[in-house]
Amino acid sequence: MPTTPPALHAFLFFSLLLFHTSLTTSTPATSNNATTQQFREAPQFYNSPDCPSISTDDEEVDPDEDHNYYICSDHAVHVAMTLDTAYIRGSMAAILSVLQHSSCPQNVLFHFVASASANASLLRTTISASFPYLKFQIYPFDDSTVSGLISTSIRSALDCPLNYARSYLANLLPLCVQRIVYLDSDLILVNDIAKLAAIPLGDRAVLAAPEYCNANFTSYFTLTFWSNPSLSLTFANRKPCYFNTGVMVIDLDRWRAGDYTNKIEEWMELQKRMRIYELGSLPPFLLVFAGNIASVDHKWNQHGLGGDNFRGLCRDLHPGPVSLLHWSGKGKPWARLDANRPCPLDALWAPYDLLQTPFALDS
Repeated sequence: MPTTPPALHAFLFFSLLLFHTSLTTSTPATSNNATTQQFREAPQFYNSPDCPSISTDDEEVDPDEDHNYYICSDHAVHVAMTLDTAYIRGSMAAILSVLQHSSCPQNVLFHFVASASANASLLRTTISASFPYLKFQIYPFDDSTVSGLISTSIRSALDCPLNYARSYLANLLPLCVQRIVYLDSDLILVNDIAKLAAIPLGDRAVLAAPEYCNANFTSYFTLTFWSNPSLSLTFANRKPCYFNTGVMVIDLDRWRAGDYTNKIEEWMELQKRMRIYELGSLPPFLLVFAGNIASVDHKWNQHGLGGDNFRGLCRDLHPGPVSLLHWSGKGKPWARLDANRPCPLDALWAPYDLLQTPFALDS
């Protein structure tokens, strides 16, 4: 594996210093939240002077008070994430990182998808307490929509119905939302999300994501799949490459026009009958989109930092620049930090952690 460059060593030290400072100077958030965890209030971030203005001619509408107004604005940057109690700590850190590194944070609108069985009001309170000025919507996702299609995988965490919600964004979000950046909860951005949102999709691509064409693509599907010509020919005339579905730019208009939710469901139905893959929601995306997506620079998904799925080994960064760090895999930085067994790169996540710890001072 590549060694950590000297510049990153300095960044690690600075990140730890920032983390210590945030613990001792932040204001605690309200304790009325969706979990037993308490989160601090994040600072407010403002647009730079050259940001496009989201305004209205209706004098009775105050955009700062009516978040619904932003949904159909051409100047809004739309971000979609799932939201649940198990990963709420990661979600809070991801939100903070997006806002902190955005040149136009007041133009960023979050679309959170939560299980319909979750307490949406408490999730909303948790987000609002730490981000009082955040523009966001919460959409209930009925687990029964997909629960009958899910097959067991190599990790039980991958079998959660909410893990499949990304396939239903086009159905859940308003029709006027044409493009969305989908982000997992176990990542942080260190670059302006508007740059990612503006990635060109070309004339036909439905989504864009970093591709990894040196991966062993055959390993994502079973021998049953590859030995059946009617199935393996799915990739004929395509150059299928692995891509991680935790970071995607999606054209929702093209998705709706192509009925891609139904295409993904068809593969999931076949999986229930024939067992053509072992993982969770990733293989259906590969079957439908691999080889037909717009490529994105690898700096936008430095994935795999969660380590080996079975042994939880620490990972280093991929060579090259970094705009987004993604702790995909079994190990999550907050869990390793709590256990006092962090990986070196977990220090880069720590400054974005809003959890109210015993070391934080009340103000």
